[in-house]
Amino acid sequence: MSKIIIITGSSGSGKTTIAKQLLAREKFNLKFSISACSRKKRTGEIDGVDYMFLDLIEFKNKIKHQDFLEWEEVYKDNFYGTLKSETKDILNSGHNILFDVDVKGAVTLKNYFNEEALFIFVKPPSLGVLKNRLIQRKTETEHDLKSRIDRIDYEMDIGKQCDKILLNDNLDIAVKDAFVLVNFFLDI
Repeated sequence: MSKIIIITGSSGSGKTTIAKQLLAREKFNLKFSISACSRKKRTGEIDGVDYMFLDLIEFKNKIKHQDFLEWEEVYKDNFYGTLKSETKDILNSGHNILFDVDVKGAVTLKNYFNEEALFIFVKPPSLGVLKNRLIQRKTETEHDLKSRIDRIDYEMDIGKQCDKILLNDNLDIAVKDAFVLVNFFLDI
């Protein structure tokens, strides 16, 4: 039976970096669930690899047709979601699934999969560090940066509902801790 790893946290927490390290661990037999989104591609992102980039109308049509397991308008006109077809394909392949999603989506997925899912919240050492990470990565406009910063308290509050909190004050240690959590959950 396939198991589900759900990793979430605020933008800049390190969740995607940790998720990539988990995926690289062959013994975990993880396959990444590629989320759909309606936002514009960032430099270096590849459609179908990083996200399935949909235009806003296409995304809303998929919502209307109930094609998503979960979805959310994270920022104005920036929708993110998990397609049912993508999840079904991974489950049918015999892989364990790794979701890297926003906090609300993570809660929805955990409620859907229940005990078959491990819900990990990646927590930064402080709000100041998180804000500095967001500023230093230089991937957002001023407006987008402000929107991400404005969501931090909300995200941290939802993070309290997770199964495990993973402190990322040192990336190498956080990755090792993530390996231990996933290894234990998968019972390897």
